[in-house]
Amino acid sequence: MTGAPEPVRAAGCVLWRRSTVPDGLVLCLVHRPKYDDWSWPKGKIKPGETLLACALREVEEETGQRCAPGPPLPTARYLANGRPKEVHYWAAEALGGHFTPSREVDRVRWLAPGEARARLTQLRDRELLDAFLAAPHALGTL
Repeated sequence: MTGAPEPVRAAGCVLWRRSTVPDGLVLCLVHRPKYDDWSWPKGKIKPGETLLACALREVEEETGQRCAPGPPLPTARYLANGRPKEVHYWAAEALGGHFTPSREVDRVRWLAPGEARARLTQLRDRELLDAFLAAPHALGTL
């Protein structure tokens, strides 16, 4: 008898930057055409890569943004294609960059928290938004 399959390990960030909108910040969501969904930038870990390095690499690959990692956020655990998956997240402040559409991510949107909540496809991503907003240390000196 074999045990449960090893979870697919991935990492990503709730990417934010300061803004003049009433909440004082906007959040970056990515659109994945393969799934036609809106989510946080994230992706699978590569062999030998740390989870944080994976998160920062995926943010830059998917959004074009370099970022400064902040505190860890809750890990999302769910089934993807019948396999367990766990995605480790960090809050991260955008430092700048330029988005280039790709086959994996064709659009990004910078949205105020309420707009982001309405746009996010998955409940688990909305729950992560709640955790991010409940952790004022996630916003550094905002």
